[in-house]
Amino acid sequence: MAKQKRKLTKAEKAAKARRKAEFEYVFLNGKQKRVRRPALIEGMTVEEFIRANADPIWLHQNEMWEYMEPDPPDDGAESIPVDREDEIPF
Repeated sequence: MAKQKRKLTKAEKAAKARRKAEFEYVFLNGKQKRVRRPALIEGMTVEEFIRANADPIWLHQNEMWEYMEPDPPDDGAESIPVDREDEIPF
């Protein structure tokens, strides 16, 4: 008869759950590897969360200009017609 496996202690179960939450297994070059899971905020990656929730001032302060979108043109602003440019007094 084979020897029975022993049950895990509470500390061993907690350590196993912590490792499972922190790491995931992926296949690289035909081999199974353990890698850290990506950081998630409310179920989204950090980049997705920043894009969805950050305002332009915060993005500028943290030098994340690649996430900033250009402002739409104001419809209420007066524009000068091209044919009247020479009549502009400076």
